[in-house]
Amino acid sequence: MPTDRPNGSLYTKIDNGVATVEFGHHASNSFVSELLERLSKEFGKLSGNDSVSLIVLKSEGERAFCAGASFDELVAISNLEEGKAFFSGFANVINAMRKCPKPIIGRVQGKTVGGGVGLAAACDYVYATVDAAIKLSEISIGIGPFVIAPAVERKMGKAALAELSFNPTEWKNAYWAKEKGLFAKVFDSISEMDKELDFHIQKLATYNPSALAEMKRILWEGTEHWGDLLAERAEISGKLALSPDTKTALEKFKK
Repeated sequence: MPTDRPNGSLYTKIDNGVATVEFGHHASNSFVSELLERLSKEFGKLSGNDSVSLIVLKSEGERAFCAGASFDELVAISNLEEGKAFFSGFANVINAMRKCPKPIIGRVQGKTVGGGVGLAAACDYVYATVDAAIKLSEISIGIGPFVIAPAVERKMGKAALAELSFNPTEWKNAYWAKEKGLFAKVFDSISEMDKELDFHIQKLATYNPSALAEMKRILWEGTEHWGDLLAERAEISGKLALSPDTKTALEKFKK
């Protein structure tokens, strides 16, 4: 049953070296700022937990994986400080995932938009179903996927980032996302996905945690500057959110 809490929900369960982090929000598992902050802190906490070898990131329910950032909060931005803070939410989560020494396995059961694509891209290995279509809709409302772009480009390449960004109303199916490198495996159903995911993580959790951490470090080499980069991107997005063109586009979207 999806959560009805206005600020969403976040739960972590640790079992046999695997931490399963589950987020939820009644608006298609979108993220309000408070929920993003909680998720960022949770990755930080798990980073220092020696009883955890790897992390599974999932969302509630059987429909959308993540609808991105809160539309209501985006519309309410009234100054640059608020804008930068809003877009820093996903920046902080992606950086927390990047710096976390534990491999993060994503479980994507349904459609994913905007920041949700960034979350999947920041995972180290992703399981998905055939229903896990993706879309970067930001350009259509006058902003852009600037904060998540480094993560998407790192996983899928610049050409795929451009294809998603400049066609913001088109859904790309799960097999396209797999072909481009976002997803590692795609399954016909949630039950099939979960069966294979459970088998994989139980085996992975038995391997040397130091080897897993070193592999994670190597995979993320060259991203050490992302702390500054994503903060700069958040400021760019914040400025655009205040522009007349964006305000007009958001008003049309609301209607």
